[in-house]
Amino acid sequence: MIVNKFRIFSQNVCKNSLILNTILETQNHFDIILIQELLWSEIRKIPSSSNCDGEPLVGTCHHPNWISYARSSPNSDEYPRVIIFINIRFSSLQFLLCEDIFDHRDICLISFFNNCVCYYILNVYSDSSHSALKYLKDTEVNINNVLLMMGNFNIRDSL
Repeated sequence: MIVNKFRIFSQNVCKNSLILNTILETQNHFDIILIQELLWSEIRKIPSSSNCDGEPLVGTCHHPNWISYARSSPNSDEYPRVIIFINIRFSSLQFLLCEDIFDHRDICLISFFNNCVCYYILNVYSDSSHSALKYLKDTEVNINNVLLMMGNFNIRDSL
């Protein structure tokens, strides 16, 4: 499959799972959805040999029409604040999450091949201390073919 253009939707959902569920349900005419500030919550308990009550399984909203890409989280203080959803129509492009390039909870980088060329899409959330932007500034990475870098940058004009 060769793609000439993508229809992209980007939204900060302010930790509101109802907004995210509504976007995933109603915005099927988009190809890529970039979400910032999503909510991670306990889905259910899973059996555990060390805890008779079970261990919490934590996740976020999912929908059968979308493939989600978000970095893994070592603990609850580090849940990612960005996620990328790809419409299943484009699953043949074999999108990959690139956690090895940027290791930050507020940066999600995916790659895909189109017409034998590797492209990248970057979703960024910058908190009030601009930690993601500072990380990007201080990290020396040379990535060719960044197709898109979007997000919620929280850079307000002092005026």
